[in-house]
Amino acid sequence: MKKKVAATLILILSFMLTIAGCGGGTQDQSQDNAKKEEAPDTAVSGASQTRYTPIDQLKEKYDIIIVGAGGAGMSAALEAKEKGMNPVIFEKMPIAGGNTIKSSSGMNASETKFQQEQGIKDSNDLFYEETLKGGHGTNDKDMLRFFVDHSASAIDWLDSIGIRLNNITITGGMNEKRTHRPEDGSAVGQYLVNGLVKNVQEQEIPLFVNAKVTDITEKEGKANGVKVIFNGKDEKSIAADAVVVTTGGFGANMDMISEVRSELKGYVTTNQEGSTGDGITMIEKLGGTTVDMDQIQVHPTVQQEKSYLIGEAVRGEGAILVSSQGKRFTNELDTRDNVTAAIHKLPEKSAYLVFDSGVKSRVKAIQQYEKMGFVIQGDTIEALAKEMDVPADQLQATLDTWNSSVKDKEDAEFGRTTGMDNELSGAPYYAIQIAPGIHYTMGGVKINTNTEVLNKDGKPIPGLFAAGELTGGLHGQNRIGGNSVAEIIIFGRQAGIKSAEFVGAR
Repeated sequence: MKKKVAATLILILSFMLTIAGCGGGTQDQSQDNAKKEEAPDTAVSGASQTRYTPIDQLKEKYDIIIVGAGGAGMSAALEAKEKGMNPVIFEKMPIAGGNTIKSSSGMNASETKFQQEQGIKDSNDLFYEETLKGGHGTNDKDMLRFFVDHSASAIDWLDSIGIRLNNITITGGMNEKRTHRPEDGSAVGQYLVNGLVKNVQEQEIPLFVNAKVTDITEKEGKANGVKVIFNGKDEKSIAADAVVVTTGGFGANMDMISEVRSELKGYVTTNQEGSTGDGITMIEKLGGTTVDMDQIQVHPTVQQEKSYLIGEAVRGEGAILVSSQGKRFTNELDTRDNVTAAIHKLPEKSAYLVFDSGVKSRVKAIQQYEKMGFVIQGDTIEALAKEMDVPADQLQATLDTWNSSVKDKEDAEFGRTTGMDNELSGAPYYAIQIAPGIHYTMGGVKINTNTEVLNKDGKPIPGLFAAGELTGGLHGQNRIGGNSVAEIIIFGRQAGIKSAEFVGAR
């Protein structure tokens, strides 16, 4: 069997650029088509080596059907199972993970045990106020209150199932360290997905990949199952007492994006190719309504050639942004929309992230950026400036000024107050060229704090639940970095709990 899997992997890697996003293949197929831009060693790691549930184990009915195997879907499945339900997960891509697997910076949470252990003073109220400010006051306040008040328990829950996020940093728009990462400081996505998949398998929850749900069925106004196509050819109707939709946003669907934001046409996207808004479309057919569909986040630091997100943790651990003139031009840890606007004002509409060996040691994701060829290196600042093709004297002056600001704990130029714990003075020095790219769709299906999908009258559609990026309202007009991972765990768990309660009450 090992020889068979190895052969399959080699074949898939050879043809990875031509495979369709939801194409055929056996349930053993392990290559993540959505990550085809990444280095081979990550493309075949973790979840991509998982053996998923074979098609011959498919049943005609389950208590709860979960559509989408990202962080929200797997969290929902685990909670539903804990409540005594018999859930199933259908994932249209060849592996589990969705956009979650691409998450980099971490998971925001306040008043956590890890913050307390590290002497970080934080509060749910402060988390609430900073997120509300980041969303320009347009966030759904009920959703936001639930979100912050359940963030610490989500960190505890993950820890209880072997997913420990106790390395804490900071992201833009926040004034306290509350972005929780794996212990070694690595990117959160792969670690989180691997841990969730492991728990799903241990709990014997069936997880079918290459399983594209095309419709949610209903009877007498209640969701009662789905139509799903397996391996691109076999369509089946599967019944359930409740359906939880966790299919992600529409950041890879340029038609949907152009419909609501025509000026974003032509932008690169950091989204995996399965993020096409399927769940939103299916829910609208059942009478569900949407909110904030035109609120699409453009992330300021995206490597353009491979549309790859450079995580906010790089800035959170001390990196600065400089122009082609070697000068800083903004508060690097302002909200994402403000940093993006600052980059767009530059004549070149791009910039460089500049950091030192200290930042590199604290942000393990940089090792991946190196493997992918994104990182420029210089043994001295002058050497780095030459590689960047920026004026060496100006870059030196910029770093000297910045290091003085760090010492004085005051950024007189742009008012930055966070991510200033360490000077940029440890050779060698590094840079990554970046520009903005489409990153996150903040709008989506309207739900309440029970994750029930609401119709146009604001009433729940019986048996239909949703969580994660396909929902809207929580983030308002701008999402704070680290809040998306928190959202999928907090509301994914809630969807599993509330759908189980719905089924149990029938």
